[in-house]
Amino acid sequence: MKREAFLQVVSKESIEDFLRYTQNAKNTTDHFDLNELLQELPRKQKEILWERLTQLLTESLMENPVETWQSTGDDKCDDNMEVEITPEIKQTVAVIQGVAAVVTASIPVVDENVNYKALLECGFILNGILPALPESETILQGAIQRVCEMWWEKGLEGKEVLGKTLFIILLRKSLDKAAVGADIVRLWNLHQALLCFDYDSEESNEVKDLLLQCFMSVKHIKKEEGRRFLSFLFSWNINFIKMIHGTVKNQLPFFPRSLMEYISEVYFRGWKKVSGEFIEVLEHNCIQDFMHHGIHLPRSSSIHSKVREMLSYFHKQSKVRQGVEEMLYRLYQPILWRALKARNSEVRANAAFLFVDAFPLRDPSFNAEEMDKEIQKQFEELFSLLEDPHPVVRSTGILGVTQITSRYWEMIPSIIVADLLKKITGELACDTASADVRCSVFKCLPIILDNKLSHPLLEQLLPATKHSLHDNSEKVRVAFVDMLLKIKATKAAKFWNICPMEHLLTRLEVDSRPVSRRIVNLLLNSFFPVNQPEDVWCERCVTLIQMNPAAARKFYQYAYEYTAPTNIAKLMLTIRRCLNACIQKAMKENLHDSGDDDGDESEKENTSVLDNVLSVNDVASMASLLEITVILWRSIHKALDYNEDAKNYAIRKFASVLPEYFRVFK
Repeated sequence: MKREAFLQVVSKESIEDFLRYTQNAKNTTDHFDLNELLQELPRKQKEILWERLTQLLTESLMENPVETWQSTGDDKCDDNMEVEITPEIKQTVAVIQGVAAVVTASIPVVDENVNYKALLECGFILNGILPALPESETILQGAIQRVCEMWWEKGLEGKEVLGKTLFIILLRKSLDKAAVGADIVRLWNLHQALLCFDYDSEESNEVKDLLLQCFMSVKHIKKEEGRRFLSFLFSWNINFIKMIHGTVKNQLPFFPRSLMEYISEVYFRGWKKVSGEFIEVLEHNCIQDFMHHGIHLPRSSSIHSKVREMLSYFHKQSKVRQGVEEMLYRLYQPILWRALKARNSEVRANAAFLFVDAFPLRDPSFNAEEMDKEIQKQFEELFSLLEDPHPVVRSTGILGVTQITSRYWEMIPSIIVADLLKKITGELACDTASADVRCSVFKCLPIILDNKLSHPLLEQLLPATKHSLHDNSEKVRVAFVDMLLKIKATKAAKFWNICPMEHLLTRLEVDSRPVSRRIVNLLLNSFFPVNQPEDVWCERCVTLIQMNPAAARKFYQYAYEYTAPTNIAKLMLTIRRCLNACIQKAMKENLHDSGDDDGDESEKENTSVLDNVLSVNDVASMASLLEITVILWRSIHKALDYNEDAKNYAIRKFASVLPEYFRVFK
C-alpha cells in the first residue's frame, strides 16, 4: 500500500504529501523508509516513479527557475541586506531536495535490467542547476553533489557529465581558505573525472588554472591524498607537465624548506605513474632541468638548496626503488661529467656535491667489466676533486670521500681506500692554502668512524694529524678536538695515542673557550672520574696540577658544564680533607719529639691517600689546590644559592678550617 501511495504523491498536485514523505520520515505516523521502498519496488514501478519524478522536477523549475531566485527583490534592495525568499521559492527548494533524496536512494538499486533513462534525465537536470544555485542554498548544493558523487561511483551512463560538474566544484572547494583535509580527500576520490575533460577545449582553461593553483597550495602538498592527486596530474596531458613544472619553479622561492621532500615525492610518484612520451617529457623537461639548475645556479640563490634537496630525494630513492638508478645515470650522463671539468669553480663545486650525493652512478644493465670500468672512472673523479685548485671543491671532495668510504668500505678495494684517506690525513689536513679545507678534514673524518671496519686503518693514519691541535685557525682546532671526542665515543683508538696528553694540556692552558671546553670534555673521565671513589678525584686533581698547573685551573673552570654540581661540591670537600690531612701530618711531625701524640679523632676525618705524596712544604701544589677550590666554588655558586642547606654546610666546613689555612699557608 505504501508503494502505491508514494507513487501517487509524486506529482505537482500532491506536493505537500510528497514533501511529507521525503523530508523527514519520523514526522509521519507510519514508519517510512525510502531506501527500503525502492529496493522492494518492481522494475516497472521504478520506471514509473522516475518518470513522475522528472516531470515534477521539470514543472517546479519551470514555475520558479533557479536564475530568478537571486534576482527576487533586487529592485527593492540594492544594499547588502538579505533578500527575503518567497514561499513559492521555499517550496521549490524543498521539492528539489525531495527529488534529490529519491534519486540518491534510487542509484544503488539501478542495474542492467531496469530502464533508468528518466532517472538519468532527472540527474542531468539536477546537475544543470547545481552551478547556478545561490551560495545560501548549502543544504541543497550538498544533496545534489551527493547525487553526482554516487552516480560517478556507480559508473552509470552519463557519469562523465555529472563527474565533470562535481570535479570543478570540489576542486574550487579544496582551494578555498576554509578548506579542510576531507575536501582534498573527496577531490582525490573523484580524480579520474579529470580524464573526461578535453585538454584543448575552452572549458578546460578554468580547470587548468585551478589545477595549477593546487601546486601552490600548502594544504594539498602536505596532505597524503593531496600529493597523490598532484602526482596524478602529470598523467593528464604532456603539455600540462610543462605547465606544472613552470608553476613549481616559480613557487620554489616562496616554499619553505620543510615542503621540499613533499614536492620531491610528488615528482617521484608522477615519474612512477607515467610511461611512453609522458615519462620522456617528465625526465628531460623536469628532472634533468632540476639537475641543470642544481649544477649552474649560484649557491647564493634562494632556491639552490631547495633544488639540491629535491635531487637528493631522487638519489636516496635510487638505493631502494627499481629503475631510478638507471634513470639518474642516463640523465646525469650528458651534463655532470662535463660540469666537473668546467672552468667556473662554483659549477665544479655544485657538480661535485651532486656527484658524491648520487654516488655510485651506474646502469644496472652493465656487465661486470663495464661496471668496473665505470666505477674506476668515478674513483678517479674523487681523486681529482681532492686536488682541485678551488678550496670549496676540495672540501666537497673530502665530504664525498668520507661519506662514500664509510658507506661502501667493504666494496671498495683496500688500496683505493688507503690512498684516499692518506691523501686527506697526510696532505689536506695540512692544506696551507685554506683553513676551510683543513677544517673539512676534521669535520668529515668522524663520518668514517661510524663504520667500525675503518678503525684499524685510521688508528695508523690519524697520529700524523696531531699538530692540527695547534693550527692557527680556531675552527680547525675546534674540529680537531671534536674528532678526538668522536674517536673516544666510538672507541676507535685511544685519543692520547693520536694526540699526546702534553699537547692537549698545553692547548687547554692557552686556548679560547670553544676549544678549551671541548678539551675539558675530552679529559673529564681522565681527571674527574665520577664513577670512581672521591679520593681518586683528588688524586687525579693533584696529578693534573703537577703536570700543568695552569691547565688544571682551566680544566676545573669548565668542569661544571659536564658534571653535576653535587660532584663539584664533593670534590671541594675532598680537597679540604686532603689539605687538612697534610696540615695534621706536619703538626704530628713537629710534635713527635715532645711525645705529644693526641688528636686521633681529627686524624681519622682527614686521612688521605695523598698523605705520602703531598706536603705543606710543597707550596705550589698547596696554592693550586686552594685556588682550584675557589674556582670550583665560583662555578657552582648559582646552584648553591638554590640549595641553602648545601650552601650552609659548605660554608660551615670551610669556615672551621680557614684560620688554620691562614696560619699554615703564609
